[in-house]
Amino acid sequence: MELGIIGLGKMGGNLALQCVSKDIRVVGKTKTSRPDLVSAGVNIEVGYGDFVGFLKTPRVIYLSLPAGETVDKVIEELVPHLDHGDVIMDGGNSYYRDSIRREREVTSRGIHYVDCGTSGGLEGARSGACFMIGGTDEAAMLCEPVLKALAVEGGFVHTGKPGSGHFVKLVHNGIEFGMLQAIGEGVELMKHSDFHLNLHDIFRNWSNGSVIRSWLVELMAGGLEEVHDLNAVPAYIEDTGEVNWLVQEAIDREIPIPVITQSVIELFRSRRRESDAYRAIAMMRHGFGGHPFGKDESIAKERKTSKAA
Repeated sequence: MELGIIGLGKMGGNLALQCVSKDIRVVGKTKTSRPDLVSAGVNIEVGYGDFVGFLKTPRVIYLSLPAGETVDKVIEELVPHLDHGDVIMDGGNSYYRDSIRREREVTSRGIHYVDCGTSGGLEGARSGACFMIGGTDEAAMLCEPVLKALAVEGGFVHTGKPGSGHFVKLVHNGIEFGMLQAIGEGVELMKHSDFHLNLHDIFRNWSNGSVIRSWLVELMAGGLEEVHDLNAVPAYIEDTGEVNWLVQEAIDREIPIPVITQSVIELFRSRRRESDAYRAIAMMRHGFGGHPFGKDESIAKERKTSKAA
């Protein structure tokens, strides 16, 4: 079993390390030096020719890239080096309509294309992720063995036709935003109550047997253990803007999604005023995705350029 990975950042790099730990033959391509991955056993190539030459046909190549024009550029550079029947799998958070277009363009050149929603954060990429893939049955079958090997048990699903994987991941991210907002609001209520509540102890308690136990609650408990003073966490929350697409999708289909819509609006508000709810959300996002605290110009730029269609 083998996998090619283009983009060895936080997610792609951890997926490569998981491949090594599971004896999956892996080759990566990245513009930046990653001696840590090389020393761990990841073969890294700079040119597309050497990268593709490392893999046997039919090749399965996973893109771990920012959504938008970068994906189109890499596909255009990669395809001439591929053979008929190889698979390109976009594992980022691309807009699903972009994925439908890319699948149509790539398959016209004899290459399979799969849109792969990837969840589980950095921990999932390193130890076992959750994959939801859209694409033809033939393309899905080619990807299934390696993705199942890199997923937690039950963490692989073929959602259906091209575009469906990234659409399902988009809905997933909207639900995530709503959950983050609800937890953040709970933090603010408790922090400003008449009681001197130990938030760490409460979230640790909620992680054990409560109806709302979840990874996000566990991340909140862990974050409060590391950062004893929530005021030390910047309330400004960056995001790459994907859930904005979901809100627009709901408007276009006239489907009310008030919780998700409000959670997006609250992110906008976090950039204009301080709040313990926003600090809590920032802490959880940092916990699962390594998202930076405070303002980040590169992420703000991605928010404006990640939708190519």
